[in-house]
Amino acid sequence: MNLHQKMQHLLIAEGLHKQYGAKKALSGLDLKIAYGSIYGLLGPNGAGKTTFIRLINQIQLPDAGKIIFDGESLSPKHITQIGYLPEERGLYKNMYVEEQILYLAQLKGMKKDHAKAMLQWWFDRLEIGSWRHKKLRTLSKGMAQKIQFIITVLHAPKLMIFDEPFSGFDPINTQLIRDQILELKKNGSTIILSTHRMASVEAICDYIALIDRSQKILDGPLPLIKEQFKENRYQVRLEIRNQLLWERLLVCYPLSKVIREGDFCSFEIQLQESSMHLLQELMQIGEIHLFGKYTPSLDEIFINAVKKVKCNAKNMVDHPT
Repeated sequence: MNLHQKMQHLLIAEGLHKQYGAKKALSGLDLKIAYGSIYGLLGPNGAGKTTFIRLINQIQLPDAGKIIFDGESLSPKHITQIGYLPEERGLYKNMYVEEQILYLAQLKGMKKDHAKAMLQWWFDRLEIGSWRHKKLRTLSKGMAQKIQFIITVLHAPKLMIFDEPFSGFDPINTQLIRDQILELKKNGSTIILSTHRMASVEAICDYIALIDRSQKILDGPLPLIKEQFKENRYQVRLEIRNQLLWERLLVCYPLSKVIREGDFCSFEIQLQESSMHLLQELMQIGEIHLFGKYTPSLDEIFINAVKKVKCNAKNMVDHPT
């Protein structure tokens, strides 16, 4: 790897392996996370995402492979440059909110006065200053989640890892935290987002990686991945003026998701050939109000990619070479 590549990426994972007994958690994982990006880490439960996050945080060490952080081999000195919001929240229930945050900020290397100033800034930003003298055990799940979010970002780490950051939030607070994450990125932070909420991934992530059964299935810029998974499927909205030709179309083409409202009809159609011939037929039937290539959602990409890997694995078992 050359110096230019290292300078483009805050974190680089090379050939990471991790095994617990007979279970493989990671098998040769390679990832590159660019500076100032939001990187979506996706995969089914047990795929290896949490193991990867633990390796970054040095909670565990890899069996093989290495992680490069900010151009250097990952080491204990980098812990203060990483903020981590775990899926399983861990707060001291009998401590007061401000006391808890300041204690953890100082463990991350912040001076107390600076931590207090930044804490006030975040309290004002999230409009939760009235909670500072409450004990954590008195807070709701959503309130505690906001406190943990502040703990993660207060020391302005180079890398922020959010594992299911929207858990416990209603739609309004989900949007609030989503906006804060986008603002952090705008100010130069690099973020790893691990979540099952695909709508959030589509809304804020620049890159994604899908991990399944300890291996990376796909990764890259989100728009490019969505383009790669496009099928020759089209969404159509048509104002029907020739009923006879419309009925012929129903016989000749496999239509799905057909919704008819008077003269207007919306549907999807899968083609095996160029769309030009279909367009000509549709223009004879009536007026075309929509004709666009269908872009699959991230949910569909996720499901189809995992199914494909499982199918390939089964074929290898059934038909070994």
